[in-house]
Amino acid sequence: MAGTSPTLAVLGLGTMGRAMAGSALRAGISTVVWNRDLDTAGPMADQGARIAQSAVDAVKGVDVVVTMVTDTEAVTSIAVDLGVLEALPSGVVWAQMSTIGVDGTATVSSIVERERPDILFLDAPVSGSKVPAEQGNLVIFASGPEQARPIVEPVFDALGQRTVWLGPTGAGSRMKLVNNTLLAFSAEGVANSLALARRLGLEVSSVLDAFTGGPLMSPWMNGKISRIETNDYSPEFPLALALKDVHLALEEADPDRFTVLARLAREWDQLVDQGLGGEDVTVVTRALET
Repeated sequence: MAGTSPTLAVLGLGTMGRAMAGSALRAGISTVVWNRDLDTAGPMADQGARIAQSAVDAVKGVDVVVTMVTDTEAVTSIAVDLGVLEALPSGVVWAQMSTIGVDGTATVSSIVERERPDILFLDAPVSGSKVPAEQGNLVIFASGPEQARPIVEPVFDALGQRTVWLGPTGAGSRMKLVNNTLLAFSAEGVANSLALARRLGLEVSSVLDAFTGGPLMSPWMNGKISRIETNDYSPEFPLALALKDVHLALEEADPDRFTVLARLAREWDQLVDQGLGGEDVTVVTRALET
């Protein structure tokens, strides 16, 4: 593949998959897309994507396949039930970029090893939500066979600002759980701080002004606080998906030892049960204020 642009299939066109496919198309990568709901896929034709009528049709003749769906069940359904694994061309790189945890990644990897040892399976979840995905500014935690790297790098360069290569398959998913645990605590910290500020009679704008340029303010926090200031809780990273990742982390930790993370999960479970799961993770702020 040296010196040439790979052909790409993106399976799953939720918020992230759609944005990632758009980044690939802007980079000039020939891209075919598929989604269970074909109406979701249709508008991508205007960006230059080929719309596949089936998942099997999407992967015919491509060099790289990206899956970006909700969970392990969705990944295995596409691979096994819909026949994608059997249809993959020999030598193709399958970059599994959904966040499915350590056990889920091991399950999918073992299926690939047993059924299709002639393909290259990468575990490559991402750090970043809607806006970084739309801008091609994700960070990719890649793990898997070294021989996949030169094939997939043009795609990863289009999707992300940086790819971190972490070694054997599974290391990427481990790093993603660490990443999203920090994200969860950051979101909870922002929510508690701003809810407290309002209880103390301080405006969010004054908090933002006081913290800007200080050691605690990251670009992520700046963006989140700016949205909270205008009561914008539209989903960049929905609370329900963030909660799913917290539960995946707790599967690898001891909840009796990681008590703060476990308590955070219980709080978020309650908020999702109240119907807030589709809002941005920062909606915890609003919940604490009511």
